[in-house]
Amino acid sequence: VMIVGAGGHGLATAYYLAHEHGIRDIAVLERGWLAGGNMARNTTIIRSNYLLDESAALYGHALELWERWPAELDYDFLLSQRGVLNLVHTQQEIRDARRRVFANRLNGIDADYVEPDEIARLCPILDVSPDKRYPVLGATWQPRAGIAKHDHVAWALARRCSELGVDLVENCEVTELLADGDRVLGVRTSRGDIAAGRVGLAAAGRTSTLTEPLGLGLPLQSHPLQAMVSELLEQVHPCVVMSNHVHVYCSQAHKGELVLGAGIDSYNGYGQRGSVQVLERQLAAALELFPLFARAHVIRTWAGVVDVTPDASPIIGATPFDGLFLNCGWGTGGFKATPAVGRVFAHALATGRAHPLAEPYGLERFRTGALIDEHGAAAVAH
Repeated sequence: VMIVGAGGHGLATAYYLAHEHGIRDIAVLERGWLAGGNMARNTTIIRSNYLLDESAALYGHALELWERWPAELDYDFLLSQRGVLNLVHTQQEIRDARRRVFANRLNGIDADYVEPDEIARLCPILDVSPDKRYPVLGATWQPRAGIAKHDHVAWALARRCSELGVDLVENCEVTELLADGDRVLGVRTSRGDIAAGRVGLAAAGRTSTLTEPLGLGLPLQSHPLQAMVSELLEQVHPCVVMSNHVHVYCSQAHKGELVLGAGIDSYNGYGQRGSVQVLERQLAAALELFPLFARAHVIRTWAGVVDVTPDASPIIGATPFDGLFLNCGWGTGGFKATPAVGRVFAHALATGRAHPLAEPYGLERFRTGALIDEHGAAAVAH
């Protein structure tokens, strides 16, 4: 089995192929360094409080696995279940948030709707005064959500993969898929051709560039996803706060940096850097919620490159080409799904069949119209 991309998804897939399916003849190819792509650029948030059943099932399973992984991988990757607040600022958002909480509970996900006084208790530095331009009227609260240190997660997986006999090949860029008719036979790389019985693509941002030469066009657009961090500060931020209305999310890393994320840049591109207009809006939104941060200094901005599908949900599973499997289109949701997608993608590569949790995420949904439009349904992208 060949896996293209040694980020969180590629490493998790290799781990489950070896750990659960007993497959040892596995190579994970990475054009740069181990977990040097989006795995090193995400904002570390983990949550499962999604509205739609398909999303709740996949991300709920991911959160269960996150809780098991520190012991299972025998590695402390600083999982911190400090909770996530999703703020609401309008009456319509209040109705939508309550609806999402009810749906979460029906799916067995821990979720509550909290009023401003409870929000102030959970996050004292958040400004919940009623005279704000966008007053905080309430929030959803998921106590089991939180953050994990992404580079530690990658090394935990890499170590276990190595112990299980997986070959991790860095500085090996895949430039072409080798095919005979409708069957993929392997890959062409910067270090030569490599044959493989099955190939799984798990490299964010450039999946289409590999499939299009085969005549397989995918419903993907690539965009930069913005983020930034502050200087090191004393620990003042007790949870994760997200606001779609003013569009920023913020947590504090274990070392003390404030980690701020925003939406994707609307322009297509592969640039791994922040765009000034997006970052400006991001900072304005952060100060709207956290006046305390006004004198903090930004020390670094960047962007990950994300693939976005028409329904902002991923593609997981087989393709019309025998031996070629896709894991792409995650938009903003890739990191939090890491354990679950590793497990379900490994199932597809090992058996040739979609895992039950991944069945709704196949390519055929774009033909049948059975989309999983979490953003449209809940105004909360993955």
